[in-house]
Amino acid sequence: MRVGLLLVGLCLWLPAQTRLTVAQLVSFIRSSIKLKQDDRQVANYVRKLQLVQKLDDRTIEELQGEGAGPKTVEALHELRDATKDLPSPPPPAPKPAPVVIPPPSPEEQRKIIEKAREYALSYTKRLPDFICTQVTRRYVDPSGLEFWRQEDVLTVRLTYFEQRESYKMVSINNKITEQSYESLGGASSTGEFGSMLREIFEPETRAQFRWERWTTLRGRRTCVFAYQVAQERSHWQVVYQKREQIIPAYRGLVYVDRDSNTVVRIVLEALLPDTFPIQQAATSLDYDFTDIGGNQYLLPLKAVVRMRERKFLTKNEVEFRMYRKFTAEASITYETPAPLPEEKTKEQPPKP
Repeated sequence: MRVGLLLVGLCLWLPAQTRLTVAQLVSFIRSSIKLKQDDRQVANYVRKLQLVQKLDDRTIEELQGEGAGPKTVEALHELRDATKDLPSPPPPAPKPAPVVIPPPSPEEQRKIIEKAREYALSYTKRLPDFICTQVTRRYVDPSGLEFWRQEDVLTVRLTYFEQRESYKMVSINNKITEQSYESLGGASSTGEFGSMLREIFEPETRAQFRWERWTTLRGRRTCVFAYQVAQERSHWQVVYQKREQIIPAYRGLVYVDRDSNTVVRIVLEALLPDTFPIQQAATSLDYDFTDIGGNQYLLPLKAVVRMRERKFLTKNEVEFRMYRKFTAEASITYETPAPLPEEKTKEQPPKP
């Protein structure tokens, strides 16, 4: 039925315009490939066409590579021979040059960092008391090739009260549990509500910031800065099987919203010595605006924590869901919410 519709449509169109350009021919062939039209019927119609431009081998090879059938290719070769004395198609119009947005001046960059620092150091004081659901999906891969296998799903009641975080396990794989969050084996994480942010921007940390690029994150123009923290100034701990721990140097990226000077993403990578059992440890944390009690607050949205011990990989995907104002009666559902939809594009080029 689709074959008949396409070819009948072409026949209705041909009386008004029987002589086609190469671009129109290519568009027709690509449509026939996409709709899986019958090769013999497409070839028969190609033989009825007349072109006003020369068809070359390169165009035929490209269409064949895209899926044109053998009979259609044979008909295209006949068209090539019939049009060898016609003029070549005009070259395609050049694409507009991308608009290059210059980076802020060094003085402007310094002001952006200082405003972001002011925001980061007062971040926790801006937050209301609340509770939320923290869902952690933990994955492992013994092969080291990122063939992930889900280990478990942890649902936690996270309470933020008087600028302190507390965690209470609710369920493991949707089964109610009394196990404490602190007793969990495997990889886990805390500190998403301000401590990571504060650590990077503390004056005592002396993080070195360097302009990286512009980007667009969740539709908003964003400044990206690279940073690095020396080991002697670091307070970030990496713990191995609760037996060994290290405070390494680290580096990463901070994403600062251009209009509000708020930090909307942190990327952090440990610089680990060869003697430590874990060879790689990295975290990324995204913030987004969330309504609590009728007011908008910038709060953690999602974090991804990755570690590697030789070939053995672990990955935690942490989501923060169902924020609401803290009350003594506030409760949490035992049902784990479905994963957040994956962002099609984490980053986009900046819009002019």
